[in-house]
Amino acid sequence: MRKSLHAVQKERQEQAERSVLISCPNRISKKTFLKYLSRHGDVNKYFFYESYGMYAVVEFANQESVASILEGAVIPNTSHESTVPFKSRLLSIRNLSLVDSSNQQPSQQSQPQTTIPINKLIEMLSKKDSLDQQITCLTEAYQLTEENSRLRFLVCSLLKDIATAYFPESTIRPYGSSVNGFGKLGCDLDMFLDLDGINGRNIKPKTGLLLEYQMKWVVSERAVTQSILSVIGKCVEQFGPGCAGVQMILNARCPLVRFSHQASGFQCDLTANNRVAMKSTELLYLYGELDPRVRCLVFTVRCWARVHGITSSIPGAWITNFSLTVMVLFFLQRRSVPIIPSLNHLRELAGPADESMIEGNDCTFVSDFSKIQLQSNTETLEQLLCEFFEFYSTFAFNKMSISIRKGKEQNKPEVAPLHIQNPFETSLNVSKNVNASQLERFVALCQESSWLLQQSETFTPKNGTTPWGLATLLLPSQVAGIRGRKKKGREAASERIKSLLDSLKNTNQQQS
Repeated sequence: MRKSLHAVQKERQEQAERSVLISCPNRISKKTFLKYLSRHGDVNKYFFYESYGMYAVVEFANQESVASILEGAVIPNTSHESTVPFKSRLLSIRNLSLVDSSNQQPSQQSQPQTTIPINKLIEMLSKKDSLDQQITCLTEAYQLTEENSRLRFLVCSLLKDIATAYFPESTIRPYGSSVNGFGKLGCDLDMFLDLDGINGRNIKPKTGLLLEYQMKWVVSERAVTQSILSVIGKCVEQFGPGCAGVQMILNARCPLVRFSHQASGFQCDLTANNRVAMKSTELLYLYGELDPRVRCLVFTVRCWARVHGITSSIPGAWITNFSLTVMVLFFLQRRSVPIIPSLNHLRELAGPADESMIEGNDCTFVSDFSKIQLQSNTETLEQLLCEFFEFYSTFAFNKMSISIRKGKEQNKPEVAPLHIQNPFETSLNVSKNVNASQLERFVALCQESSWLLQQSETFTPKNGTTPWGLATLLLPSQVAGIRGRKKKGREAASERIKSLLDSLKNTNQQQS
């Protein structure tokens, strides 16, 4: 049975509250380590990973075990009397008896925290027997692991310990790619400070007893958000264990605190009052859960886009991952037999508990999976990838807008090379930053990729070492020569493909 995002988050948060993060010696003995931990209670799960050293995430069966291990932890001696020790669940083991002195190599297998290099991915894909297998392999290699997801919730929980010193009963939740099902290993950790769960808010007085509080007069809710984040940001900067490079970017459209959490290796952005973004996260999660082909196609297209410089981690005129994800969802809505429904249809299925109006925006859609009846579309991943490139090779970007709310094209409401309607804040264009040349590159690469997948040389599995199919699409592009090329049937490989295959053969011969 599929779980709602709310249920998944609740489970992950409970796991995080029972967890500690421990810096360990590289050659730590697993057996001795577990025996040491068992003094404080039963361990549900643990794993090791590397980030500026070896770390272990340990989840106990009971929260009392966390209190027990913290009670036994001591504050290290320091020569600085002004140092303010902040008690947190980020700990360090300095017990040499836990080190396996007979082993000079790291004793534990550490969990990967970043994606594999593109050349390794191409090698893996080249060994697969079908394009469907290649797409599935890429998705499994790139998506967040169980362990990485647990670590993200634990970092949020550690930050919550800081926030609750100022705002008791508040919490910090991850949103965006960390929880929507489309995040890849190594992606940033987006978090928001949630104050809505504090008891006593929006309740009519029954006892006549009110809480005293002080809030200086402010001109807007945005000013409140800036004030809250400046307090949390300063505390993270001064006292947050493992937090470095803290930047308070309070004048951005969405004020945030940015920092590096060195113990986890995550780049973190903390915002407050970002409820529309949370609804977008829930919507993407729902679409990804409806059909496994959704996530597979999104991961594949986003990997392809990053390899060819269509997307970038640097802000600019590039298409963003969010825009690209919406484009994939729109394509799946526009199949002759739609794979996923429009947002308007999900709105029609919503019950009273799903009602959500945020700052005048209708963010309502059904959350109960059992109410959503999907149509029977049997297209393979291979067919969908080929058709995706064909679809956007000929899309009328000059006059049409993309809308997953309506599930169909609509006339552009403004002059912009690429117009993708924000699904909730419908007057906004999420791709407003994209310029004409970047859109032209995207269309040209779609044309090239569509053409390549029709060639017999690139579409047929090889000997396990020569790239074919999806692996070919991840090789360097020659877009300049592809523009204006008419659609062709399967035929002999182009000169570009021949030269690529020859160079790969030569490389393999030299290695052997």
